[in-house]
Amino acid sequence: MTKHSIAALCALSLAGFGFAPTSHAEDSLVPTNQTAPLSLTTPSSLTADDGKDVKESKELKQQVKESCITGDLGVTFVTEYLTRGLLEENQGVIAQPYLDLYFKLYEGTGFINKVVFNFSLWSSIHSHVEPFSVTSSTRNWFEFDWTPGVAITFAKNFTATFSYFEFDSPSDSFSTARSINLNLAYDDTDLLGKFALHPHVAVLAELNAPGSAGINGHGWYFEGGIAPGYTLGPVTFTLPVTVGLGDHRFYDGDTFGYVSVGGQLSIPISFIPDCYGKWTLSGGYTYYYLGDKLSAFNGSATGNNAEKSQHVFQGAIGLTF
Repeated sequence: MTKHSIAALCALSLAGFGFAPTSHAEDSLVPTNQTAPLSLTTPSSLTADDGKDVKESKELKQQVKESCITGDLGVTFVTEYLTRGLLEENQGVIAQPYLDLYFKLYEGTGFINKVVFNFSLWSSIHSHVEPFSVTSSTRNWFEFDWTPGVAITFAKNFTATFSYFEFDSPSDSFSTARSINLNLAYDDTDLLGKFALHPHVAVLAELNAPGSAGINGHGWYFEGGIAPGYTLGPVTFTLPVTVGLGDHRFYDGDTFGYVSVGGQLSIPISFIPDCYGKWTLSGGYTYYYLGDKLSAFNGSATGNNAEKSQHVFQGAIGLTF
């Protein structure tokens, strides 16, 4: 066998394993104004496959980022627990953990922009135990709420959320209350930019249940509010203002229930990796001014004077995912 035959045999063997010769002699066979065609078994094809894998990996990561299931969870600590102006607790440590899950069902560019199924869990856990609940095995677990609902975003900036509320008391501090709620929010960022007010209105209608969400059962509650927010570096400042009204049953004859004005600062916890969600620390203060019947009810329920002004401080830690 000649040297040329041996060289040819080696070249064929290498080509069979996916390698092609790259000698300068062979490169000189290709004119300088032409490009040699790539073989499917050249090292360049391996590079192309690697690029495809990288692209698929990026697409997979993008799909993970655009998950149809999102949510948030955390815990809030408050100095007083008021719900729609009704004072439930103002002693001891009050911790209120929460979990919200959002399942995106639809997203499009028509009149209906998005449909999301929501499911929320919320609790209020108190260190101070009322005398009438000491016999319960969960006497510190004052309240447990669960809320399924559907949020529909339409005309780009409007979101209507239909929800079912159920308020339970594992400590047997109150009877179960049930209601349906409609909330309509408007994102006016396109209109007012950084001065957007983010207004909302809400209606709550109580259902037949042993307990009630207001002073008396079978009432209607109406709410309106704004929540402008401003960002300075990593810090976000929010200034929520809310007005709560009711029919003659909800606030025991009064239409006016309360008005609240607050301020809240939040800052991200940047040292926690994003793979664990986006964590945030927040703190704030809310001032409540109560109507006559509501302040009198709170006074009789707590054994204190009927004070129209209430001051609530809060701190929270939470994450979104």
